[in-house]
Amino acid sequence: MGFSSFVEKIDRFCDYPQPWETRKDYVPLGEFGVEPDKRPISEMISSSIINVDKPPGPTSHEVAFWVKTMFGLPRVGHGGTLEPLWAGQSQGYGCTPNRSR
Repeated sequence: MGFSSFVEKIDRFCDYPQPWETRKDYVPLGEFGVEPDKRPISEMISSSIINVDKPPGPTSHEVAFWVKTMFGLPRVGHGGTLEPLWAGQSQGYGCTPNRSR
């Protein structure tokens, strides 16, 4: 399974049908690496960090659990997310300023 099919599998699992775009084509030098589509997924998982574009809705913990379940991995972690504490809700409820000052 190559990188593209890995990403497509996660997108289908998360019901996130956002199309992917190729921004820049490149030709890697053979002595310095392998094209991502030709690198086996087992190599990517064992020796890399894989960035997943988490769709809105599920938590980072849930997505990490899905990846762990889909690939039968012993350990999967996440580095957190940058979305607000109450994503998808009115941000006015997160913090109310003290107007009495």
